[in-house]
Amino acid sequence: MPDTDLSILDELYRIIKDRKDNPVENSYVCSLLNHRKGIDKILEKVGEESIEAILAVKSGKREEIIYESSDLLFHLMVMFVAEGITLEEITTELKKRRK
Repeated sequence: MPDTDLSILDELYRIIKDRKDNPVENSYVCSLLNHRKGIDKILEKVGEESIEAILAVKSGKREEIIYESSDLLFHLMVMFVAEGITLEEITTELKKRRK
């Protein structure tokens, strides 16, 4: 099985980071990063998307699982950027766990 091209994750991370560093009016990412609730708003979205991904798996609908998992991954990446966590730190931790 060939390696999957995950460059979209790097690209998405860079876009989210750019929105944090250079806010854009009417940007969904900026609305999360600059919400009056602070990190709590992002955490609410991560929780909401987690539940939706779980429900999608329970429904057994492949397209729904992919869609909701993508939403979850996106909101996790917003959380990483908000907390100053890089994808490199995440991949380093995952590599540590590999046996």
